Formats: sequence, structure tokens, C-alpha cells
Amino acid sequence: MGKITGFLEIDRQDRKYQPASDRIRHFKEFVIPLGEKAVRDQASRCMDCGIPYCHNGCPVNNQIPDWNDLVYRDNWEEACRNLHSTNNFPEFTGRICPAPCEAACTLNLIEQPVTIKTIECAIVDRGWAEGWLPPQPAARRSGKKVAIVGSGPAGLACAQQLSRAGHEVHVFEKNAKAGGLLRYGIPDFKMEKHLIDRRLSQIEAEGATFHYGAHIGVTMKAKTLLDEFDAVVLAGGSEHPRDLPIEGRDLRGVHFAMDFLPQQNRRNSGEPLLNIEPILAGGKHVVVIGGGDTGSDCIGTSFRQGAISVTQLEIMPAPPEKENKLLTWPDWPLKMRTSSSQAEGAARDFSVMTRRLIGEGGQVTAIECVRLDDKMQAIAGSEFDLKADLVLLAMGFVHPVHEGMLAELGIALDKRGNVAADTATYRTTLDKVFSAGDMRRGQSLVVWAIREGRQAAREVDLFLMGETTLPR
Repeated sequence: MGKITGFLEIDRQDRKYQPASDRIRHFKEFVIPLGEKAVRDQASRCMDCGIPYCHNGCPVNNQIPDWNDLVYRDNWEEACRNLHSTNNFPEFTGRICPAPCEAACTLNLIEQPVTIKTIECAIVDRGWAEGWLPPQPAARRSGKKVAIVGSGPAGLACAQQLSRAGHEVHVFEKNAKAGGLLRYGIPDFKMEKHLIDRRLSQIEAEGATFHYGAHIGVTMKAKTLLDEFDAVVLAGGSEHPRDLPIEGRDLRGVHFAMDFLPQQNRRNSGEPLLNIEPILAGGKHVVVIGGGDTGSDCIGTSFRQGAISVTQLEIMPAPPEKENKLLTWPDWPLKMRTSSSQAEGAARDFSVMTRRLIGEGGQVTAIECVRLDDKMQAIAGSEFDLKADLVLLAMGFVHPVHEGMLAELGIALDKRGNVAADTATYRTTLDKVFSAGDMRRGQSLVVWAIREGRQAAREVDLFLMGETTLPR
């Protein structure tokens, strides 16, 4: 590394946020970037640690010490090239990835880890500003046609890799715009959608064709793809939400998180809400059931819509305030984390189970809860009610939607209900059909989706051509 003693001399400094009182008034990104000198200083903290465990923590295998060193030496363009050699969309991961690489950082054992995510975002943002990221169309076309179902991060990464390999790529997306959960799930205040549009322009310039409003298995026969294409990649995500089958579930005002969040994203972009019941938190007491990232996104969106109060319930016990680093490192630790949305004023309660939903005139008005002991059993006499005008179910997703495309294809599923395909070949039980991302692995992180899309593209290229130069 360029500055061997950097980690001894410089403290960790990360991006800051606009004050909560300001940021809840809009849906724009509110992270304040570091200046160039500060980013270089942070890059100099990267240790010459011998074994970079950050590589192990990063699903796309970013060469983190390499581009940290390049940033420290002020060679930003080469850092940008290096970063893109493993990650198609670092502006996405630099904003919404939880950064397991930082948990695995060697410096994290005794100190605060390197601000890897912040440096990554600074590199790619500068790359776009400087014009270092032009389209890279293939010099020669292969004559092979590939269909990709789904335009989330897995589908987009796969499409870009295969287009650059010279194949004719067609991406089929059921919605009006591409991006999957990047566009319709992640709130704009975490990632603005012009970032997706910029990448789409690049991918289209490299030769990929996008077909919108094409709901395979619903508006278009899935078997048509098998007849017209040399290979098919299923990257449709994991969209079947985990439900809460209790008394009162059918009351008005009880919705899945993924019925609530996409509406606001569509409002922000001016996309019409056709034949959709508006779900709004303004002037309401909101209860979010589920303690993960989706629940956090519901909190931030509710505050921006003008909710009176927001309470988040988690059935699991509260995690420890700090991890035992010598026990957990370099793995992702279980510890108390407070998201920017939770810090905007949400009440959080742990070890709470919802027993029933209470309503008047068909509208939810409260929820009945009970506290759980350390064995996840109800504690007698601990029942309590919470006022609730809007209840958002954010308890995760169990598997991809089976009705439609998967049922029509008759494709084999694994024991969890995901498309059965291994990570060696990404091939399903159907000839020339591959699967990647959440549709194959179950709900996961954006960085895992990018990894699987890239790796599946390599296997498709190898299947079509008998050889490949795409990276694993």
C-alpha cells in the first residue's frame, strides 16, 4: 500500500446525512459525499494486511486493496477500471449494499474498518463525471440470441456481460421500466432512479433490447422464448411475500410492503398508478411488522408521506449492542443496527408477536400483540394493543411467484420453492434454460444478484460458444 502507516495516523471518517428534520421533507438522496482529499485519506487507511479478508466478504470479489491504493495515489481512472472489472454497477452497491466487506476488513478486528463502500461510490461517481464509462459494444456479433426474464440487478448484469460478449440480448420486463426492486422497491431517498436510467442507456448502446410490459407467463407465453432463443435466463426475483394469516388480515389498511413502496416510487417518477388503490401514510399511525431493510424503507417512506407515528415490530429478540469481534470476524456480525430511516423517529420493539388485527367498519384500527420470552413463547399477561391506521407487512419473501411462467415451463424447484439450479453452471432442469439472482437463491442482497448475473452470463456464453473469456 502507498501509505503503510495510514491506518495508524488517520481516523475513520464516513459520509454524513442531512438532518432528519430536513431530509424527511423530500424523496431525494440525502447522503453528503466526502471531498476528494478525505476520500484519499480514507483509502490510505487500507492496511498492507497480507490476506485481504474483505475479498472474502465481498460477493462480487472486488479487488478492494488495489483500488484503495490507486485512489490514494490519485490514479482514479485506473481505480474505476479496476472496480468495474468485478462489479457492473458499483453506483448501486455503493449506495445500498450493507457492506459485508467492511465487517471482514482486517482493521475491523482492532479498530474501525476502512470506509470501503464510501470509496467505491466516490470512484464510480467520478468515473461518470469524467466520462470514463462509455458503452463497450462487442467488436463481433456471435449470431446467438439470448432472452433474459427480469431486469433487476441480476438480469441487468447478465444482459450487459452477454451483450459485451457479442450475443443478441433481449430483456423482458413486466413493468413499464427496468430495474426490478432497484426501481420499484428501493426508495428514491436511498438511490435515485436516474442512476438506473444512465446504466440502461449504456446497456442499450452495447446492443441489448428491452421489452416492457412483457409479463412472461401472463401476457406472453413462456414457451415462446424456448422456441425463439438459443438460451433463456430466468432472473425474475423472489416476489412471493411472507403473509401474516391471523384474524383481521382482510381489514382495509393492511398491506404488503411491496404494495406500498412501489407506489411512492411511481409517484416520484410520474408513472401513473392505473387501477391501483392508493396506499398513503399521511396523518396515520403506522405499524411496520418486520425488522429488516424492507421494513426500514417503509418507515422512511411513511415519514415522508406525513405519518403521525411509525412503530416497527420485530418477532426476534433485540440483538446485542456490539459484536464480539474476536468471535465473529470476518463474518457478518449480529448486532444492533439503526438505519437512517429508523433514526428519523421510529419506535422499535423486539420479541413481539402480532396476535390479531382489530378493526371497525372493515378498517384496521389497532393490533393486539404479546411479548415473547427467550424461547419464543408468549409471556402470560404481556398482551398489549397498538393504535394502527395502516399496517405494513415487511416479513420478507418466501420464493418466486410460481403461477404463470414457472408453472407453464414445469421447471423443477428446490425444497424452498426457488428455481433449482446450482452455482457451478446455473442451469435448470430444462435444456438451455438458466436461472440467477433471487429467483434461484431466494431473497438476498443486490451484490449477490450482480454476482449471480455475471456468473450466469459466463455459463451461458460457454454453453453457446463452447468457450468463454467472461470472468467467473
